[in-house]
Amino acid sequence: MQQRFTQREVARILGLEERRLRYWERLRLVRSRPRWGERFYHFDDLVALRTIQSLTAQGVPARRLRRVLAALQQRLAMPTTSLTRLRLAPHGRAVVVVPPPPYHQPIEPLTGQLLMDFAAGAHPDNLRVLASRSAEEWFELGLRCDGWPETFEQAVEAYRHAIRLAPDWVDAYINLGAVLFQLSRLEEAAVAFRAALKLDPRNPTAHFNLGCVLFEQNELEGAIASLRRATLLAPDCSDAHLNLALAYEKRRDLRRARRHWRLYLRYEPSGSWAEYARRQLARTGRPRRAAVAEFPLRSADASHPTSL
Repeated sequence: MQQRFTQREVARILGLEERRLRYWERLRLVRSRPRWGERFYHFDDLVALRTIQSLTAQGVPARRLRRVLAALQQRLAMPTTSLTRLRLAPHGRAVVVVPPPPYHQPIEPLTGQLLMDFAAGAHPDNLRVLASRSAEEWFELGLRCDGWPETFEQAVEAYRHAIRLAPDWVDAYINLGAVLFQLSRLEEAAVAFRAALKLDPRNPTAHFNLGCVLFEQNELEGAIASLRRATLLAPDCSDAHLNLALAYEKRRDLRRARRHWRLYLRYEPSGSWAEYARRQLARTGRPRRAAVAEFPLRSADASHPTSL
């Protein structure tokens, strides 16, 4: 069963005003479906809406896009087709379209002008491939979907697409693993983080995240090894010191736990976990049962590489 999204949810995911969504729907650029007194969109609609958002941001008015699609269907006697199956690009004031099979010739639908075949190597510099999205576009879609539980599955799909297109992209593996962790798919998350570390063994975020996964799986020695590596690569990462202190407490290694509580307080002197750290440092004798840190794993940002 396809997941459904209300107008409010779609507006939040894409960062759009609901009135803009309603306007695009009035232009028949996208179509919601009524149910239970609400109107819903599917995941394919999210992709189409992201396409519309991208083109309008590049200066293509929504009404012109509507005319382009109508002219395309009329000139090629095409049935109605989804934006997700087309390649489109602004070309001056025109819009160039590469239709889906069996049509392949690029065309400016409003003028009917056929253009040189982009596949022959003459792609215009601003061609934006929207049917076979780039790795960067899939990654950006993942970023838009990984902030809310209702779109975690779509984020997983988007990051997997990015990895298929760019198998050496460390950040995509890290973000995939973080979403899988949120979905409690710990084995898959560990695989993603280990893949990131195979590509970049000195990535502190991947070491930290893998340590958190192993801690949740009660693989204590592996968790400690990964978290220690994270603190060596990023000594000011307070979360790594926090989780490492908790792991040492669980192992009943009070001396090492105290060392990392102190380091945690150096970098994070306030907050509820800082108060917990001070209470632990004030204790003499054996620690109580270890607590569990309740915060999400670290994600990578395309504009801020995590590699050292």
